[in-house]
Amino acid sequence: MKCSDLLKQLNEYLDGEIDAQTKSELDDHLHWCKDCYVVCDTTKKTIEIYRHNEVYVLPDEIRLKLETAITTKCRAHKAKSTT
Repeated sequence: MKCSDLLKQLNEYLDGEIDAQTKSELDDHLHWCKDCYVVCDTTKKTIEIYRHNEVYVLPDEIRLKLETAITTKCRAHKAKSTT
């Protein structure tokens, strides 16, 4: 399974609406792929925060670091996928 496969099925995975075989493959991928694990875990936590209407304001310094890291990662991924 490739990272792109996991990302395509992430919503169904997190909602528990995926067959047992595919879930097993996704679990295996998440076990060894640190990048996908972080995406999945962060998405899951974000859903939990919004589900419970919890508001967590990031300090400006952390928000800027996070925003920069996400932008850098997205640009690198985009550059890698176009080559």
